[in-house]
Amino acid sequence: MRSHEPIGAVETIETAPAKINLALHVVGMRADGYHLLESLVTFTEVGDVIRIQDAPEDWFSISGPFARLLSQGEPRNNLVLQARDLLRGAFGSNLRPVSIHLEKNLPISSGIGGGSADAAAALRGLLRHWNVARDAETLQTIAVKLGADVPMCLASQPLIARGIGEHIDLLDDLPTLFMVLVNPLKGVSTPEIFRRLTEKNHPPLGERGHTSWFEFIQKSRNDLEPPARVVLPDISEVSDQLSRAGASLVRMSGSGATCFGLFATMAEAETAATRLRDQRPDWYVQATATITGPKT
Repeated sequence: MRSHEPIGAVETIETAPAKINLALHVVGMRADGYHLLESLVTFTEVGDVIRIQDAPEDWFSISGPFARLLSQGEPRNNLVLQARDLLRGAFGSNLRPVSIHLEKNLPISSGIGGGSADAAAALRGLLRHWNVARDAETLQTIAVKLGADVPMCLASQPLIARGIGEHIDLLDDLPTLFMVLVNPLKGVSTPEIFRRLTEKNHPPLGERGHTSWFEFIQKSRNDLEPPARVVLPDISEVSDQLSRAGASLVRMSGSGATCFGLFATMAEAETAATRLRDQRPDWYVQATATITGPKT
């Protein structure tokens, strides 16, 4: 990172919405050790933000409530910079230098997208900023290289993901959901959660049929939640607190430790979030709504 300011007059802003696994079924394992998943995924109005401007040379900076933890790592390991470099490798190394600023609003290693959402936002934003025509196949290849969650975060709209996350079916009828996200601000290791998963061949999501989306979600599950609760018992407390706050359904997202509770209205979600913040000011608590429609 450098101390100078960018000089570009035009700023490209791209949001990185939080990814929520409404359901996550582990349905098998490949020979290379990757787990096969079927997941119902949606995205929320809260998330990180990527800001891009022209600059004399490439520059990267981070701010926001969770910037300090992310800044402790090696900058070149950040998926945002890896996304930038892979785009240059695919579309031309002569693409002009840019400053990229990441506003980190979401907890780190929290099961709601994180670096994958940031990388996807960087891909979308840089293509717009550089005015590069999108090549869907090349972009998909880059996204998979960056991580299994990046292709779905690139879409950032309701979908069902299969395989290791790269096979995506977009959904156009999943309604807006009102929810409260709660994270105890304690990280969990995704590899450890998968290692503790004793059963690798759970039943798939199945077909929704004539049931409502809420009924479909209610009948599904997150197969990573039981081992995550063993690794981090705080997840059980988070879940209990959301239930007491009036959530009609509570579940962990991804490999944790963020849990979500569904509410009938945004007003109810906001009331529950206020109550939870008063009870546990040491937790991350956020009321939000899910987004619909294409992001790409």
